[in-house]
Amino acid sequence: MGKAFKFGDNIDTDAIVPGKYLSISDPDELGKVCMDGIKTGFATQIEHGDVFVAGKNFGSGSSREHAPISIKASGVQCVIAETFARIFYRNAINIGLPVLESPEASRSISENDIVSVDFIKGSITNETKNEIYTFVPYDKNILEIINVGGYKQYIKNKKAEGEKK
Repeated sequence: MGKAFKFGDNIDTDAIVPGKYLSISDPDELGKVCMDGIKTGFATQIEHGDVFVAGKNFGSGSSREHAPISIKASGVQCVIAETFARIFYRNAINIGLPVLESPEASRSISENDIVSVDFIKGSITNETKNEIYTFVPYDKNILEIINVGGYKQYIKNKKAEGEKK
């Protein structure tokens, strides 16, 4: 459960992590500059478990992983949007950041609403408004990738399982 931060349409990767920070590779440091392209110091407002809610085409722009890494490292539990740029969506899954497409939630959730997510059932609850929205739940493999923290760890785990056999 966390507080919602609301964004509009076409939030690009440069708004999430401006180009001047692309030399940073440490996730914790990237988390400190999350959304600096929108407001310098924005990340100081984020608490662990908060959520981002946006409109259409969230994460457009470059294919770099800095943007989803920054969001995840800032403490955001997931991003809910009407739609995502495809490469951002894939990069987010690869690093273990849940990204949920729910047009209804995108339109209905307001800034500072308290939101909880059930990744198994595919439901988003707006605790503030006592409303429930849906999204298509991930299949078991994608959910496992997210639960273990990303694709690299998923592959390591699968390799270790194979070695035990």
